[in-house]
Amino acid sequence: MSASSTQRRLARPQSSARADAARTQSAASPPRRTGWWAGAVVLGALLVAVVFVALQTPERATPAQVGSQRVVPERYDAERAFGYLEEICAIGPRISGTEGMHRQQEMLLDFFRRQGAEAELQSFPARHPLSGETLTLANLIARFYPERPKRFLLCAHYDTLPFPDRDPINPRGVFLGANDGASGVAALMELSHHLNELPADVGVDMVLFDGEELVYDNRRDPYFLGSTHYAREYGAHPPAIPLRAGILLDMVADAEQQFYLEKNSWHYARPVAREVWDLAGRLGVRSFKSRVKHEVRDDHLPLNQIARIPTIDIIDFDYPRPGPRAMSYWHTQQDIPENCSGESLAAVVYVVHQWLLTK
Repeated sequence: MSASSTQRRLARPQSSARADAARTQSAASPPRRTGWWAGAVVLGALLVAVVFVALQTPERATPAQVGSQRVVPERYDAERAFGYLEEICAIGPRISGTEGMHRQQEMLLDFFRRQGAEAELQSFPARHPLSGETLTLANLIARFYPERPKRFLLCAHYDTLPFPDRDPINPRGVFLGANDGASGVAALMELSHHLNELPADVGVDMVLFDGEELVYDNRRDPYFLGSTHYAREYGAHPPAIPLRAGILLDMVADAEQQFYLEKNSWHYARPVAREVWDLAGRLGVRSFKSRVKHEVRDDHLPLNQIARIPTIDIIDFDYPRPGPRAMSYWHTQQDIPENCSGESLAAVVYVVHQWLLTK
Protein backbone atom coordinates (compact mmCIF):
# COMPACT_ATOMS: atom_id res chain seq x y z
CA MET A 1 0.00 0.00 0.00
CA SER A 2 1.11 3.51 -0.75
CA ALA A 3 -0.93 5.74 1.53
CA SER A 4 -1.21 9.48 1.31
CA SER A 5 -3.82 10.36 3.87
CA THR A 6 -4.99 6.79 4.15
CA GLN A 7 -4.59 3.87 6.51
CA ARG A 8 -4.76 0.69 4.41
CA ARG A 9 -7.49 1.57 1.93
CA LEU A 10 -9.40 4.66 2.93
CA ALA A 11 -8.93 8.34 3.48
CA ARG A 12 -10.67 8.16 6.84
CA PRO A 13 -11.60 10.84 9.39
CA GLN A 14 -8.71 11.54 11.70
CA SER A 15 -10.63 10.52 14.79
CA SER A 16 -12.89 7.55 15.38
CA ALA A 17 -15.05 6.10 18.09
CA ARG A 18 -12.49 3.46 18.77
CA ALA A 19 -9.71 6.00 19.27
CA ASP A 20 -11.51 8.70 21.23
CA ALA A 21 -11.15 8.53 24.98
CA ALA A 22 -14.12 9.47 27.07
CA ARG A 23 -13.80 13.03 28.29
CA THR A 24 -14.16 13.67 31.96
CA GLN A 25 -14.73 16.78 33.94
CA SER A 26 -14.10 17.32 37.60
CA ALA A 27 -16.06 19.80 39.67
CA ALA A 28 -16.28 20.42 43.37
CA SER A 29 -19.69 19.74 44.94
CA PRO A 30 -21.08 21.20 48.15
CA PRO A 31 -20.84 18.74 51.05
CA ARG A 32 -24.63 18.55 51.46
CA ARG A 33 -25.00 17.26 47.87
CA THR A 34 -22.30 14.60 48.03
CA GLY A 35 -24.73 11.69 48.43
CA TRP A 36 -26.96 12.90 45.57
CA TRP A 37 -23.96 13.45 43.30
CA ALA A 38 -22.52 9.98 44.00
CA GLY A 39 -25.89 8.41 43.15
CA ALA A 40 -26.04 10.34 39.89
CA VAL A 41 -22.54 9.19 38.97
CA VAL A 42 -23.46 5.54 39.63
CA LEU A 43 -26.66 5.86 37.62
CA GLY A 44 -24.79 7.50 34.75
CA ALA A 45 -22.21 4.73 34.73
CA LEU A 46 -24.96 2.11 34.60
CA LEU A 47 -26.61 3.87 31.67
CA VAL A 48 -23.29 4.03 29.79
CA ALA A 49 -22.74 0.32 30.40
CA VAL A 50 -26.22 -0.53 29.11
CA VAL A 51 -25.69 1.51 25.95
CA PHE A 52 -22.27 -0.06 25.36
CA VAL A 53 -23.67 -3.58 25.68
CA ALA A 54 -26.52 -2.72 23.35
CA LEU A 55 -24.13 -1.39 20.72
CA GLN A 56 -21.95 -4.47 20.92
CA THR A 57 -24.85 -6.94 20.66
CA PRO A 58 -25.15 -8.18 17.08
CA GLU A 59 -28.60 -7.98 15.56
CA ARG A 60 -29.40 -9.02 12.02
CA ALA A 61 -31.02 -6.21 10.07
CA THR A 62 -34.59 -6.49 8.87
CA PRO A 63 -35.79 -5.25 5.48
CA ALA A 64 -37.12 -2.09 7.10
CA GLN A 65 -33.68 -1.34 8.54
CA VAL A 66 -31.79 -1.74 5.30
CA GLY A 67 -34.41 0.26 3.44
CA SER A 68 -33.60 -0.88 -0.10
CA GLN A 69 -34.40 -4.55 -0.49
CA ARG A 70 -38.16 -4.04 -0.29
CA VAL A 71 -37.91 -3.28 -4.03
CA VAL A 72 -35.67 -6.29 -4.74
CA PRO A 73 -37.50 -9.18 -6.46
CA GLU A 74 -37.63 -12.32 -4.36
CA ARG A 75 -35.72 -14.34 -6.94
CA TYR A 76 -32.60 -12.53 -5.72
CA ASP A 77 -32.52 -14.83 -2.73
CA ALA A 78 -31.40 -13.03 0.44
CA GLU A 79 -31.54 -16.19 2.52
CA ARG A 80 -29.45 -18.17 0.03
CA ALA A 81 -26.91 -15.33 -0.29
CA PHE A 82 -26.59 -15.08 3.49
CA GLY A 83 -26.20 -18.86 3.66
CA TYR A 84 -23.20 -18.60 1.36
CA LEU A 85 -21.67 -15.96 3.63
CA GLU A 86 -22.20 -18.19 6.66
CA GLU A 87 -20.73 -21.19 4.83
CA ILE A 88 -17.58 -19.24 4.03
CA CYS A 89 -17.23 -17.93 7.58
CA ALA A 90 -17.74 -21.44 8.98
CA ILE A 91 -14.31 -22.27 7.53
CA GLY A 92 -12.81 -19.73 9.91
CA PRO A 93 -10.09 -17.23 8.96
CA ARG A 94 -9.02 -17.49 5.29
CA ILE A 95 -5.56 -15.96 5.53
CA SER A 96 -3.50 -16.26 2.35
CA GLY A 97 -1.38 -19.41 2.23
CA THR A 98 -3.16 -21.13 5.13
CA GLU A 99 -5.30 -24.24 5.39
CA GLY A 100 -8.40 -22.08 5.73
CA MET A 101 -7.73 -20.46 2.36
CA HIS A 102 -7.06 -23.85 0.73
CA ARG A 103 -10.36 -25.22 2.03
CA GLN A 104 -12.17 -22.17 0.70
CA GLN A 105 -10.53 -22.54 -2.71
CA GLU A 106 -11.62 -26.17 -2.98
CA MET A 107 -15.17 -25.28 -1.98
CA LEU A 108 -15.43 -22.40 -4.45
CA LEU A 109 -13.87 -24.26 -7.38
CA ASP A 110 -16.44 -26.99 -6.90
CA PHE A 111 -19.27 -24.45 -6.55
CA PHE A 112 -18.50 -22.40 -9.66
CA ARG A 113 -17.92 -25.50 -11.78
CA ARG A 114 -21.33 -26.81 -10.72
CA GLN A 115 -22.73 -23.42 -11.76
CA GLY A 116 -21.40 -23.98 -15.27
CA ALA A 117 -18.23 -21.89 -15.18
CA GLU A 118 -14.76 -22.76 -16.38
CA ALA A 119 -12.99 -22.35 -13.03
CA GLU A 120 -9.26 -22.41 -12.32
CA LEU A 121 -6.62 -21.09 -9.95
CA GLN A 122 -4.11 -18.49 -11.15
CA SER A 123 -1.15 -19.24 -8.88
CA PHE A 124 1.69 -16.84 -8.10
CA PRO A 125 4.51 -16.63 -5.54
CA ALA A 126 4.51 -14.16 -2.65
CA ARG A 127 6.80 -13.48 0.27
CA HIS A 128 5.40 -14.04 3.74
CA PRO A 129 5.72 -10.70 5.58
CA LEU A 130 6.90 -12.28 8.83
CA SER A 131 8.97 -15.35 7.98
CA GLY A 132 10.22 -14.32 4.56
CA GLU A 133 9.33 -17.74 3.15
CA THR A 134 7.84 -18.02 -0.31
CA LEU A 135 4.12 -18.75 -0.33
CA THR A 136 1.99 -19.90 -3.25
CA LEU A 137 -1.07 -17.69 -3.50
CA ALA A 138 -3.83 -18.05 -6.07
CA ASN A 139 -6.55 -15.96 -7.63
CA LEU A 140 -9.67 -17.94 -8.49
CA ILE A 141 -11.05 -17.25 -11.97
CA ALA A 142 -14.52 -18.47 -13.01
CA ARG A 143 -15.44 -17.76 -16.64
CA PHE A 144 -19.09 -17.86 -17.68
CA TYR A 145 -19.76 -18.11 -21.43
CA PRO A 146 -16.08 -17.55 -22.35
CA GLU A 147 -16.79 -17.54 -26.07
CA ARG A 148 -19.12 -14.53 -25.96
CA PRO A 149 -17.82 -11.29 -27.51
CA LYS A 150 -18.89 -8.76 -24.85
CA ARG A 151 -17.17 -9.59 -21.59
CA PHE A 152 -17.27 -7.97 -18.17
CA LEU A 153 -15.26 -8.44 -14.98
CA LEU A 154 -16.90 -8.99 -11.59
CA CYS A 155 -14.47 -9.40 -8.73
CA ALA A 156 -13.86 -9.47 -4.98
CA HIS A 157 -11.07 -10.45 -2.61
CA TYR A 158 -11.44 -13.70 -0.72
CA ASP A 159 -8.60 -13.61 1.79
CA THR A 160 -8.87 -12.26 5.31
CA LEU A 161 -6.61 -9.99 7.33
CA PRO A 162 -4.34 -11.97 9.69
CA PHE A 163 -5.56 -10.10 12.79
CA PRO A 164 -8.35 -7.65 13.72
CA ASP A 165 -5.82 -4.84 13.96
CA ARG A 166 -8.38 -2.17 14.86
CA ASP A 167 -10.17 -4.10 17.56
CA PRO A 168 -10.28 -1.99 20.73
CA ILE A 169 -10.07 -5.04 22.99
CA ASN A 170 -7.94 -7.65 21.24
CA PRO A 171 -6.16 -6.47 18.06
CA ARG A 172 -4.38 -9.83 17.84
CA GLY A 173 -7.53 -11.90 18.16
CA VAL A 174 -9.41 -13.90 15.53
CA PHE A 175 -10.58 -12.00 12.47
CA LEU A 176 -13.46 -13.73 10.68
CA GLY A 177 -13.98 -11.21 7.88
CA ALA A 178 -17.69 -11.71 7.26
CA ASN A 179 -18.13 -8.35 5.53
CA ASP A 180 -14.48 -7.64 4.68
CA GLY A 181 -13.71 -10.89 2.88
CA ALA A 182 -16.78 -13.11 2.60
CA SER A 183 -19.46 -10.66 1.47
CA GLY A 184 -18.17 -10.02 -2.04
CA VAL A 185 -17.70 -13.75 -2.59
CA ALA A 186 -21.19 -14.55 -1.33
CA ALA A 187 -22.68 -11.88 -3.60
CA LEU A 188 -20.92 -13.36 -6.65
CA MET A 189 -22.09 -16.83 -5.67
CA GLU A 190 -25.69 -15.61 -5.57
CA LEU A 191 -25.23 -13.71 -8.82
CA SER A 192 -24.07 -16.89 -10.55
CA HIS A 193 -27.63 -18.23 -10.27
CA HIS A 194 -28.86 -15.44 -12.55
CA LEU A 195 -26.27 -15.43 -15.34
CA ASN A 196 -28.40 -17.67 -17.55
CA GLU A 197 -30.52 -14.56 -18.16
CA LEU A 198 -27.69 -12.56 -19.74
CA PRO A 199 -27.99 -11.26 -23.30
CA ALA A 200 -26.77 -13.85 -25.82
CA ASP A 201 -23.55 -11.93 -26.54
CA VAL A 202 -22.57 -11.13 -22.93
CA GLY A 203 -20.15 -13.17 -20.83
CA VAL A 204 -18.65 -12.68 -17.38
CA ASP A 205 -15.30 -13.35 -15.75
CA MET A 206 -15.58 -13.64 -11.97
CA VAL A 207 -12.20 -13.22 -10.27
CA LEU A 208 -11.51 -13.67 -6.56
CA PHE A 209 -8.24 -12.03 -5.53
CA ASP A 210 -5.85 -13.58 -3.04
CA GLY A 211 -3.38 -11.54 -0.99
CA GLU A 212 -5.50 -8.40 -0.86
CA GLU A 213 -4.45 -7.89 2.74
CA LEU A 214 -1.70 -10.30 3.70
CA VAL A 215 -0.60 -7.50 5.98
CA TYR A 216 0.88 -7.70 9.45
CA ASP A 217 2.29 -4.17 9.46
CA ASN A 218 0.47 -1.64 7.26
CA ARG A 219 3.53 0.61 7.25
CA ARG A 220 5.62 -2.13 5.64
CA ASP A 221 3.61 -4.87 3.95
CA PRO A 222 2.12 -4.45 0.45
CA TYR A 223 -1.58 -4.77 -0.28
CA PHE A 224 -3.37 -5.99 -3.43
CA LEU A 225 -0.98 -8.81 -4.30
CA GLY A 226 -3.56 -10.85 -6.21
CA SER A 227 -5.13 -8.03 -8.19
CA THR A 228 -1.68 -6.67 -9.08
CA HIS A 229 -0.60 -10.07 -10.38
CA TYR A 230 -3.83 -10.46 -12.34
CA ALA A 231 -3.51 -6.99 -13.85
CA ARG A 232 0.10 -7.58 -14.90
CA GLU A 233 -0.75 -10.91 -16.49
CA TYR A 234 -3.71 -9.32 -18.27
CA GLY A 235 -1.48 -6.57 -19.64
CA ALA A 236 1.35 -8.90 -20.65
CA HIS A 237 -0.93 -11.50 -22.23
CA PRO A 238 -4.13 -9.76 -23.34
CA PRO A 239 -7.05 -12.15 -23.82
CA ALA A 240 -8.52 -12.68 -27.27
CA ILE A 241 -11.74 -11.07 -26.02
CA PRO A 242 -10.90 -8.06 -23.82
CA LEU A 243 -12.87 -7.10 -20.75
CA ARG A 244 -14.93 -3.98 -21.36
CA ALA A 245 -15.48 -2.89 -17.75
CA GLY A 246 -15.38 -4.22 -14.22
CA ILE A 247 -17.11 -4.03 -10.85
CA LEU A 248 -15.33 -4.80 -7.59
CA LEU A 249 -17.53 -5.83 -4.65
CA ASP A 250 -16.07 -5.23 -1.19
CA MET A 251 -17.85 -4.92 2.15
CA VAL A 252 -21.30 -5.24 0.58
CA ALA A 253 -23.19 -7.03 3.38
CA ASP A 254 -23.41 -4.22 5.95
CA ALA A 255 -26.79 -4.44 7.64
CA GLU A 256 -27.02 -0.63 7.41
CA GLN A 257 -26.07 -0.50 3.76
CA GLN A 258 -24.94 2.79 2.18
CA PHE A 259 -22.94 2.94 -1.04
CA TYR A 260 -21.42 6.30 -1.88
CA LEU A 261 -19.59 6.95 -5.13
CA GLU A 262 -15.94 6.21 -4.46
CA LYS A 263 -13.37 8.81 -5.54
CA ASN A 264 -10.96 6.54 -7.44
CA SER A 265 -13.86 4.87 -9.22
CA TRP A 266 -15.15 8.29 -10.19
CA HIS A 267 -11.70 9.28 -11.46
CA TYR A 268 -10.85 6.16 -13.47
CA ALA A 269 -14.23 4.73 -14.51
CA ARG A 270 -16.77 7.54 -14.27
CA PRO A 271 -19.07 6.28 -17.06
CA VAL A 272 -19.37 2.89 -15.35
CA ALA A 273 -20.05 4.50 -11.98
CA ARG A 274 -22.73 6.73 -13.47
CA GLU A 275 -24.41 3.77 -15.16
CA VAL A 276 -24.55 1.71 -11.98
CA TRP A 277 -25.67 4.47 -9.60
CA ASP A 278 -28.23 5.87 -12.06
CA LEU A 279 -29.62 2.39 -12.58
CA ALA A 280 -29.86 1.79 -8.83
CA GLY A 281 -31.84 5.02 -8.56
CA ARG A 282 -34.25 3.93 -11.27
CA LEU A 283 -34.65 0.56 -9.58
CA GLY A 284 -35.44 2.25 -6.27
CA VAL A 285 -32.47 0.78 -4.39
CA ARG A 286 -31.93 3.70 -2.04
CA SER A 287 -28.73 2.40 -0.46
CA PHE A 288 -26.83 3.73 -3.50
CA LYS A 289 -26.14 7.38 -2.69
CA SER A 290 -25.33 9.63 -5.66
CA ARG A 291 -22.60 11.55 -3.87
CA VAL A 292 -18.83 11.13 -4.02
CA LYS A 293 -17.50 10.46 -0.53
CA HIS A 294 -14.64 8.12 0.36
CA GLU A 295 -11.33 7.66 -1.42
CA VAL A 296 -10.62 3.95 -1.16
CA ARG A 297 -7.40 2.19 -2.12
CA ASP A 298 -8.58 -1.24 -3.14
CA ASP A 299 -8.20 -3.97 -5.77
CA HIS A 300 -9.71 -1.75 -8.45
CA LEU A 301 -6.56 0.40 -8.57
CA PRO A 302 -4.30 -2.21 -10.28
CA LEU A 303 -7.17 -3.07 -12.62
CA ASN A 304 -7.48 0.57 -13.71
CA GLN A 305 -3.83 1.57 -13.60
CA ILE A 306 -2.11 -1.56 -14.93
CA ALA A 307 -4.68 -3.60 -16.84
CA ARG A 308 -6.56 -0.52 -18.08
CA ILE A 309 -9.91 -2.16 -17.33
CA PRO A 310 -12.30 0.63 -16.24
CA THR A 311 -13.40 -0.76 -12.88
CA ILE A 312 -15.47 0.69 -10.06
CA ASP A 313 -15.53 -0.28 -6.39
CA ILE A 314 -18.92 -0.84 -4.79
CA ILE A 315 -17.99 -0.61 -1.12
CA ASP A 316 -19.79 0.44 2.04
CA PHE A 317 -16.97 1.57 4.26
CA ASP A 318 -19.29 3.06 6.90
CA TYR A 319 -19.67 -0.23 8.75
CA PRO A 320 -22.21 0.02 10.25
CA ARG A 321 -22.86 3.76 10.10
CA PRO A 322 -21.12 6.97 8.98
CA GLY A 323 -19.59 9.65 11.14
CA PRO A 324 -16.13 10.36 12.57
CA ARG A 325 -17.16 9.26 16.06
CA ALA A 326 -19.39 6.37 15.07
CA MET A 327 -18.64 2.79 16.00
CA SER A 328 -17.10 0.69 13.22
CA TYR A 329 -16.73 -3.08 12.88
CA TRP A 330 -14.02 -2.73 10.20
CA HIS A 331 -10.95 -4.84 11.06
CA THR A 332 -12.41 -5.83 14.44
CA GLN A 333 -13.69 -9.03 15.99
CA GLN A 334 -17.21 -7.71 15.38
CA ASP A 335 -16.95 -8.35 11.61
CA ILE A 336 -19.13 -11.46 11.90
CA PRO A 337 -22.24 -12.77 10.10
CA GLU A 338 -24.53 -11.42 12.82
CA ASN A 339 -23.57 -7.89 11.80
CA CYS A 340 -24.32 -8.58 8.13
CA SER A 341 -27.52 -8.90 6.13
CA GLY A 342 -28.69 -11.20 3.37
CA GLU A 343 -31.07 -8.46 2.23
CA SER A 344 -28.08 -6.17 1.68
CA LEU A 345 -26.39 -8.84 -0.42
CA ALA A 346 -29.54 -9.37 -2.49
CA ALA A 347 -29.84 -5.63 -3.17
CA VAL A 348 -26.29 -5.48 -4.56
CA VAL A 349 -26.79 -8.59 -6.67
CA TYR A 350 -30.00 -7.09 -8.07
CA VAL A 351 -28.28 -3.89 -9.18
CA VAL A 352 -25.22 -5.60 -10.68
CA HIS A 353 -27.32 -8.20 -12.51
CA GLN A 354 -29.63 -5.57 -13.94
CA TRP A 355 -26.57 -3.60 -15.08
CA LEU A 356 -25.31 -6.66 -16.96
CA LEU A 357 -28.71 -7.04 -18.61
CA THR A 358 -28.35 -3.57 -20.17
CA LYS A 359 -25.15 -4.53 -22.00
